[in-house]
Parts: sequence; structure tokens; C-alpha cells
Amino acid sequence: MTDDKQDAFRQDAERTAQDERAIQARIDRQDAAASTEDEAPKAMQAGTRAYPAPPLPQQHLKKPGREVDLELKPMYDAPFYRGSGKLEGCAALITGADSGIGRAVAVLYAREGCDVAIAYLSEDEDAKATKAAVEKEGRRAILLPGDVADPDYARDAVAKTLEAFGRLDVLVNNAAFQEHADDLEQITDAHFDRTIKTNLYGYFYMARAAVPHMKPGAAILMTGSVVGLQGSGELLDYGMTKGGIHAFARSLSAQLIPKGIRVNVVAPGPVWTPLNPADRPDVSKFGSGVPMGRPAQPEEIAPAFVFLASPQMSSYITGEILPIIGGY
Repeated sequence: MTDDKQDAFRQDAERTAQDERAIQARIDRQDAAASTEDEAPKAMQAGTRAYPAPPLPQQHLKKPGREVDLELKPMYDAPFYRGSGKLEGCAALITGADSGIGRAVAVLYAREGCDVAIAYLSEDEDAKATKAAVEKEGRRAILLPGDVADPDYARDAVAKTLEAFGRLDVLVNNAAFQEHADDLEQITDAHFDRTIKTNLYGYFYMARAAVPHMKPGAAILMTGSVVGLQGSGELLDYGMTKGGIHAFARSLSAQLIPKGIRVNVVAPGPVWTPLNPADRPDVSKFGSGVPMGRPAQPEEIAPAFVFLASPQMSSYITGEILPIIGGY
């Protein structure tokens, strides 16, 4: 290579480097201007109505957490959602249906023509409000207080659902226990046991009790979590159970194909329900870390449960995990 050609290459390279620096300088100026703006980025609003964004009210609830005690009420009634008979004549048993996602699912199921058995731990006032909301939609509802971690309760809940409605078409395993811990050694045996019993034993017991009474076309849905997909250092035991729920659902789906029963998971990100205010004393920034900049409201999650329950909508879907996490 001649010296002249080498010099030409060097000059071309320097011009390229200058071009790169010019591009860099323009972006640096834009970054500097953006950093001096007073207005914080706004949370994404893409629904039929606006939803609350951080900062949220700081409120710490005693477990199990009652929706009636929340200062900022979760939005569950989906006033713009129109039913079209997607679950007409069906009956559903929903655990944790007293509040949060469970209540929103119960309301939309009723709007789609489904009777609802409301399983819950001890939040009687919340459960009665869910029952009233279901009945307002023109469907029947029954209340089933008890602990899903008790296999006798699971069998009784299924039996009472059958007694009340004569059938069981949809089981929604949704009840959950969550309590954060910053260190592995903070998680006592009792803490670990409660998380595992509610989130895994409960899901297993309810499915085992329900399946013998479900016919082809029926569906089992489970509430998973983004934590079960991505993990969380502060929710070690909870993340373990949510990952277990995903694996359980995927395995159960394979086992139940010959019976014509579909099994799927909805895996939400942060959702404004009593679960998190009953976990942490400071929830003012809850949901701010996702790309949309806010937590979901229960009514934004519930339509996915309708979709995955309805044989009109998802007859070829089983063993899937549907993340609803506010962006990537």
C-alpha cells in the first residue's frame, strides 16, 4: 500500500470520527436539555379512562388486606366493557375473589353471562361487595370463606359451587400471600410455609378438587406474576411460588388435554390491589418502575381472564403464560 493511499484512508477515518463526534454532540445537547426540564415523564394512558399514577397514597394495610380500607380504591368495574355472552350459562369458582384482580374477574365473568362462586379468606365486607357487583350484572353469586391451603376446604368449595349452580366450567386460582424480605435469613419457616401453602398447595388442592367435575370445554386459569418470569430479590419465596405456578399450569395443561380442559396463566406486573399495601408500608412509587410508569388497575387485567376462559375465544390455547406487565 502506498503512503498516499494510507494517508487517504487516515483522512477518511478522521472525517468519520468527526461525524461521530458531531452526532454525539447533538445527542448530548438534547440529553442536557431534557435533564433540565421540570416536568417528569407522564405515565402512559392508553385505556378508555385515565388511571392513577405515582405518587400513590402511602398506606399500610394489615393482612390479609381489605379493599374497603384502601384510600385509593382499585378500579374494577370496567364501565366501558360490553359483554357479549362469551361465558353464557357457565359457572366459575374464583379464589381471592373478594378484591383486586379476583373481584374484577368476577364482575366481567358475570357480565359475560357466568354465575360466580366467590372464594376468599376472611374479608367478609369485601366479599359481600363483590357478590353485590356480580348480582348487579344479573348473575348469581355465593360466598365461600375459607383457606385454600386446606384440602377439605377445596373439596367443600367445589361441592357448594356444584350445589348452587349445577356445574363448574371455570376455575380461577388467584388467591395469594406475599410478604417481602430483603435477606434470605429474614424468611422464617412460618413465613415460607404460609407462602408455599397459599400459593402452591392452594392452587393444587383447588385444581384437584375441581377437575373431576369439569367437562370438555372447561378451563382452569391461574394468576402468575412477572416475578415468576423475571425474579425479585425482595420476593424470594413469592417468586419461587409464582414460577412454580407457571410450571404447574404448563404441566397440568398437558395432562388435561385428553379431558378437553384448557389450563393457562395470566402473569401480571404491578397491579393496584390490597396485596401490595398489605406488604409494604410505602407504596407511593408502586408501579413507577415499569415502562408505562404506573401500576395496572384490576379492570385492565380482567379481560385477559375472559379471553382465556371463553371457549369462543381461546379454544386452541392451553399451557400458555400471558404476561401483562406494562411494557418491556
